[in-house]
Amino acid sequence: MKPPRIDHLGIVVDELEPAIAAMARLLPGAPLRRRSVPDAGLEVAEFHAENLIVELLRYTDRGDGFGRAVMGDTPGVNHLSLSVPDLDAALARLRADGVEPLPGFPRRGAHGRIAFLPHESVTGLRFELCEPDEDGPAPGEPS
Repeated sequence: MKPPRIDHLGIVVDELEPAIAAMARLLPGAPLRRRSVPDAGLEVAEFHAENLIVELLRYTDRGDGFGRAVMGDTPGVNHLSLSVPDLDAALARLRADGVEPLPGFPRRGAHGRIAFLPHESVTGLRFELCEPDEDGPAPGEPS
């Protein structure tokens, strides 16, 4: 069996521009891709490192948006996203083990179909499964 692939690490920030500047210093040369996800109340800046996308997330709503309801208000590392080739098959395997996605998922995310899972109780991590768009850049490729 092939080991899982981490697609991205999601980090919630209060202000996007200073966070972009800080990340650009830490990841020099990493291509930057910006996206808006209005239906989730998010602005997204993605740094494409060779092996991982670092996703900076800023809420654009006043506390009533879907993104904030799913991911919470706390700035900092928010979620770990696992890349899956077939989201429906991955969710079926998890359901067989008693794990259901959060309400409202699967749905369209910033760069593919996604499903957030409940907080993992032992580690406290929030996991997202992502079936990336076929036409999107691979990590490390410019957008």
